[in-house]
Amino acid sequence: MAIILLLAACTNREAEDTIKPGVSDDANYFIWKGMNAYYFWQKDIPNLADNRFTTFSDLYTHFRGYSSQGSVFESLLKKPNDRFSWIVDDYVELENSFQGINLSNGMEFGLKRYENSAVNIYGYVRYVVPNSDADNKGVKRGMIFNGINGTQLTDTNYTGLLFSSNTNYTANFADYNAGNPSSNGGSADLNKVQIQENPIAVSKIITDGSKKIGYLLYNQFASSYDGELNAAFSTFKSSNVDELIIDLRYNGGGSVRTATYLGSMITGQFNGQLYSKEVWNEKVQAAVSADRFINNFTNEIENGSIKQTINNLNLTSVYFIVSGSTASASELVINALSPYIDVKIVGTTTVGKQVGSITLYDSENLQRTGDNLNPDHKYAIQPIVLEISNKNNQNYPEGFIPGLTLPGIKLAENYGNLGVLGERSDPLLDRTLVYISTGAKTSLKEDILEYKEIYNSKLATPSSNNMYVELKE
Repeated sequence: MAIILLLAACTNREAEDTIKPGVSDDANYFIWKGMNAYYFWQKDIPNLADNRFTTFSDLYTHFRGYSSQGSVFESLLKKPNDRFSWIVDDYVELENSFQGINLSNGMEFGLKRYENSAVNIYGYVRYVVPNSDADNKGVKRGMIFNGINGTQLTDTNYTGLLFSSNTNYTANFADYNAGNPSSNGGSADLNKVQIQENPIAVSKIITDGSKKIGYLLYNQFASSYDGELNAAFSTFKSSNVDELIIDLRYNGGGSVRTATYLGSMITGQFNGQLYSKEVWNEKVQAAVSADRFINNFTNEIENGSIKQTINNLNLTSVYFIVSGSTASASELVINALSPYIDVKIVGTTTVGKQVGSITLYDSENLQRTGDNLNPDHKYAIQPIVLEISNKNNQNYPEGFIPGLTLPGIKLAENYGNLGVLGERSDPLLDRTLVYISTGAKTSLKEDILEYKEIYNSKLATPSSNNMYVELKE
């Protein structure tokens, strides 16, 4: 890593500099240095070339032409290839978000356009975080809202109404009305506070005929909950489950290491074999040992000095419930397992995020614990630095398509009848259970349509649809 950072510091420090840098100049240099060292497409961006700037003054002058650190960062991205790199102005919020801690009222929702309008949109409640304000105010999965503070939601105002700096809003509820919601007079005054969401939302054993089926609704690959994830698999293991359903329909991703743990819990018979492999930019790969880019199945969770034996099920098949919000680390688990065991998927086409990132900070080695961490700002960048594939060098940037990319059933959620997560009233879970018991893949035509959403509440969090790795020392 020291070699990489030496390359990143290519600006001639001995040349005469005529500009005394301010905080913005320091931040701009940090952005450039981090992107120059680690960005996956570094060689394709002229302004990231090692010899682009002769002096610091040249670099400062160039980036002073941009209006903000955000615009500096955006100018260094390769578009349209890069859909997922981003910058934050408070790395503490980002770090918290990786562990499920966000400013939230607990109502997690998706946004959809009206069937009869090109402008109006509505929200549907996916689930409610237990003990949150929304939970305490009686908000339930399946509720529809079409207004905020008495104003109809549209495709131009929803960001300001739902995701502004205001920590309070009133959600105005409606009846579904076949995709054209009509107000029903109900409302809830909701307040956002810092809450931590346990990503293991539902973990249970379902008895279906003679089979015991493990079901896990898992909403984020948050490493601080690796122990709880392992505990859920302990229950599955002690119950001798015959089949397993992992519900990733609302899981936008997270830690690659946790994704490796989950794959190892599902199996167990492949310990030490190749799970996934990473490709970084040429500078990184030339400087770092090749084994740093390999992730193997494991039988142990490591969290600092604490180690824990993995509860593995030794299964030869697994079922995943997926959607258009299933991304990154979720897709990695599906992809990594598919060469080894029988993987089936039920739902709609996933996001298609086969690339991962790291968090870089303004310090000498670009890490949080590095020397001289800049105290004058809290910018951090989360650039795409790697592409990840399974042992057969496969990944799917267009997403996993049920019944096409992998065996399965294409089935969208019905916003007018979402059912209860973890119960057979949930059409997706019920259809998966029927699939397990009968092997039948057919669905009613009207049920398999994919309903494109405009946005969802998880995308507004600092961690968003992210798949990240920790820099290995």
